[in-house]
Amino acid sequence: MRRILLGLLVLVLAYFAVTTFLVASWMGKDERPPADAIVVLGAAQYDGRPSAIYRARLEHAVDLWNAKVAPLLVFTGGKEPGDRFTEGGSGARWAIGRGVPASATLVEESSRTTYGNLAGAKRALEASGPRDRRLRIIVVSDPFHMYRAVKQAHDLGLDAYPSPTRTSPLSASKLKLTESVLREDLAIGGYVIGGSG
Repeated sequence: MRRILLGLLVLVLAYFAVTTFLVASWMGKDERPPADAIVVLGAAQYDGRPSAIYRARLEHAVDLWNAKVAPLLVFTGGKEPGDRFTEGGSGARWAIGRGVPASATLVEESSRTTYGNLAGAKRALEASGPRDRRLRIIVVSDPFHMYRAVKQAHDLGLDAYPSPTRTSPLSASKLKLTESVLREDLAIGGYVIGGSG
């Protein structure tokens, strides 16, 4: 029995070592090739106002758009029960209020997970016009989120590149960052086992 428990402990520790390495190694990646769209992964909004975490992602995405990295911004995310506004809609309104024309925005408003955000963004982009090649996107989220988000985008058939925000409150303290990385470790396992999330 002791040997079995020790074996399980070793497996758990090995899992966290591998996933933490993957998460950490992708946190510093920032790739900005010319793309079809910048996809902003959703985060909390409060009655139509983006949370500080979401705002950091939105600011970074608008900076990329202003730098002409891509002609379109895709804002993703649905809403919690009882909410009046969606994450995607709140993000689009925020960007339009800062000078991005509505014609340069697409909105996905039904998803509640990273995989759903990306699948919805792909559908919105495919509906916006025919393509003669695979869609190329820049994924904007928090640094610890980059490995899983880019992997899921690739699994959906997108050419995806990471460009994380550097101003998120989740990166501001070591404790918050450590908690975020550990949650991401678990989310990677959930994706591998369940296929979405």
